[in-house]
Amino acid sequence: MGVNYNKMWELLIDKRITRSTLGVMAGLSSVTIARFGNDENVSTATLVKICKVLECDVSDIMEEEYLKDSVSDKRI
Repeated sequence: MGVNYNKMWELLIDKRITRSTLGVMAGLSSVTIARFGNDENVSTATLVKICKVLECDVSDIMEEEYLKDSVSDKRI
């Protein structure tokens, strides 16, 4: 299972906020913003900072992805 942040990028476009501006507004480094661009895991604290800046909920900026062929993701 993984996550993607496509919803966050769409929200930024709608609000006319750039990635670098988001980083400044939320107090995040460029490395952390890059992690979002690569759909990598980030801390809950980071997600909360972004949600405060964008005035949204976590479900508004990310969604889960289930990998079809992953043994560890199979539900019993």
